Amino acid sequence: MTPKKKKTTAPDFSKYIRWFWILFSIGVLSVVGVFLMASWGAFGEMPDHTVLENPRTNLATEIISSDGQTLGKFYFNDNRTPVGYNELPQHLVEALIATEDARFHDHSGIDARGTLRAVVKLGSGGGASTISQQLAKQLFHGEGSKNTIGRILQKVKEWIIATRLERQYTKEEIITQYCNIYDFLNNADGIRSAARIYFGKEPKELSVKESAMLVGMFKNSSLFNPRRRAELTRTRRNVVLSQMEKYGYITVQVKDSLQKTDLDLNYTPESHREGLATYFRGYLDGFMKDWIKENPKPDGTKWNLYNDGLKIYTTIDSRMQQYAEDAVQQHMPRLQAEFFHQNTPIRNPTAPFLDLTRGAIDTLMRTSMKQSERWRHMKYDLKKSDEEIKASFHKPVEMKVFEWKDGVASEIDTIMKPWDSMRYYKSFLRTGMMSMDPQTGHVKAWVGGINYRHFQYDMVKQGKRQIGSTFKPLVYTAAIDQLHYSPCDVFPDTPYCIEKLKHGNMEEWCPRNSGGEDDYGGTRTLQNALANSVNTITARLIDKVGPQPVVDLAKKLGIESDIPPVPSIALGTPDLSVYEMVGAYATFANKGVYTKPVMVTTIEDKNGTVLYQFQPETRDVLSAETAYVTVKLLEGVTEGGSGTRLRHSGAISPEYKEIITGYPYKFDNPIAGKTGTTQNQSDGWFMGMVPNLVTGVWVGAEDRAAHFASITYGQGASMALPIWGLYMKRCYNDETLNISKEEFEEPEELSIIVDCSKMTKEDIIDDNLNDAIPEELEF
Repeated sequence: MTPKKKKTTAPDFSKYIRWFWILFSIGVLSVVGVFLMASWGAFGEMPDHTVLENPRTNLATEIISSDGQTLGKFYFNDNRTPVGYNELPQHLVEALIATEDARFHDHSGIDARGTLRAVVKLGSGGGASTISQQLAKQLFHGEGSKNTIGRILQKVKEWIIATRLERQYTKEEIITQYCNIYDFLNNADGIRSAARIYFGKEPKELSVKESAMLVGMFKNSSLFNPRRRAELTRTRRNVVLSQMEKYGYITVQVKDSLQKTDLDLNYTPESHREGLATYFRGYLDGFMKDWIKENPKPDGTKWNLYNDGLKIYTTIDSRMQQYAEDAVQQHMPRLQAEFFHQNTPIRNPTAPFLDLTRGAIDTLMRTSMKQSERWRHMKYDLKKSDEEIKASFHKPVEMKVFEWKDGVASEIDTIMKPWDSMRYYKSFLRTGMMSMDPQTGHVKAWVGGINYRHFQYDMVKQGKRQIGSTFKPLVYTAAIDQLHYSPCDVFPDTPYCIEKLKHGNMEEWCPRNSGGEDDYGGTRTLQNALANSVNTITARLIDKVGPQPVVDLAKKLGIESDIPPVPSIALGTPDLSVYEMVGAYATFANKGVYTKPVMVTTIEDKNGTVLYQFQPETRDVLSAETAYVTVKLLEGVTEGGSGTRLRHSGAISPEYKEIITGYPYKFDNPIAGKTGTTQNQSDGWFMGMVPNLVTGVWVGAEDRAAHFASITYGQGASMALPIWGLYMKRCYNDETLNISKEEFEEPEELSIIVDCSKMTKEDIIDDNLNDAIPEELEF
């Protein structure tokens, strides 16, 4: 009998399979649960639909010139101005995709292949973050966690946000946001700032190798910083170029040639103290803060000048602004060199001051010390005693100080007592310059000083100085308006006194001509008298019209500063600003209509909604005839008076050669102007006009006691006029600006004779003369 075989049973794996599926399900459910909990905000706040639609990013306020250039920005930490996708060069987009996310157009926020590769290789084969994930990280939760669990949860949040971003935005919008949000260091927030700061270009103008360098910085801008690690950044750029070649965006030949080149940076920092129109931007900062106070948002909150991405459209023309700054930078070092030459300790022991005793100088310095930013900071911020502060001014410290080096503004590192640095800075001549279209009131150029980093006080609108003979045209205008005088009317050039009441007593004011006792005799036409700044004839005119009407006229011409109604104002004793003087002179060029200077035309929010639009402010001040006659008087200054050097080329006399040589003006078009020189040569002025541009220039030191010893260099024709000449030369050379070379327009019915060559003896008002009319008159 055959024994029965035992029945063998197959191993029962069912329980293992069951456990496998249980564990697998738990794992899947756990992963799903983690993602769900993360999406619900269990592991930290997650952006909802509204936030995704309007992510919070700090946007710099942009200042835009009338010719469409960015003059500068207002920002606190983020110098960010967004651009659209169409403003990005195609090769930059290609470089970004080739380097950061080759399958960008094939996934929906998460690259499965890249993620799997990263998991298998434990991150050693490269990260798996897509551009969408990197944008999610930049927008919503910044730097990663330091522990493993934290990093995993952060990656989960990145995945969720990335997929939401993909649903919310197009691929182009995602790339655009990523380029706009990234911090490229050195105040280069976003691709536009990066292109401008590292290469001095708009993004659209970037070359392939420049785009590759910036894309290379996306990996780690701190590591690949072109200013600190140029060679490392170049190596990274070449990796990007290789990636572009790998994915067919450039050829091997292009890659090889570009990899051999240098970075070729054109570093152009964008800060509040550097760049174009720094003084104007300083003024604009105050203007905007006042506007913000008076114009809240629709919800009642205040606009943030530094974060809300406003756009301020200004009247400044970037080309004319550059020409103005270049003119200052060309003239001032030469003038300063002569000032230093005349004020060496050997020549002047109290340099840079003249006419002051040592005690008076000490008083001046102590006053300046208490007005300094150092005093304010130590007293109110650090709560130091006055004695501690005074002692600190006499302790040497490391500092950077300004200097003109080889005709260029620069700074040097040195060790100096703050007291000595104060005196050092007082030896520098400053300047203020403003240029304006008289018809529209649009201010085209604004230069408030020689270097904003070291001299921040604005001498266009803040600073007010004695204006000297540039005030005389207002006296002449009042006489023309009230008494119908002609430029050809003749007055005796003799000493003249005016009685005035002072402290209850009558006393005489007897101004002298600049040449002293020998500078009298004969007669002069009004045109000749103004051209040569004859004080006695100006005194006669203000005596005839009275000081108060002259003051009233000045107020109508936009001068807001206090002007006392006394005869001496005729010679320019009031302290006025360049801003006020340009506005006043522009009225003459604009046929008697005063137009208030305009600096801002429009303000928009980041979405382009107009928040402010300027309304011109004008008023009729003079008849067109009176304004035109004044202009013809001022033309005489440049044709036969102190402004005639504008008609010459090179040096006109040996004593002027250091200032004039190298300034070949040779203007042959009509120019109306007036120089001004104050007592002791403390202030030099020039006001110059052509039909569609009025420009004023002032030059002087911080303190009136610091000045040239003689009028050779200390007059307005040597200190200020060259800046005007250099500026206008550049403006005329730029034909796109259309600066007028035409005659000033003559009114249709002109009843006052302005062409003295057509004047006869019978036309002369002999009441103006003390003696008989001479047989022959020279006009």
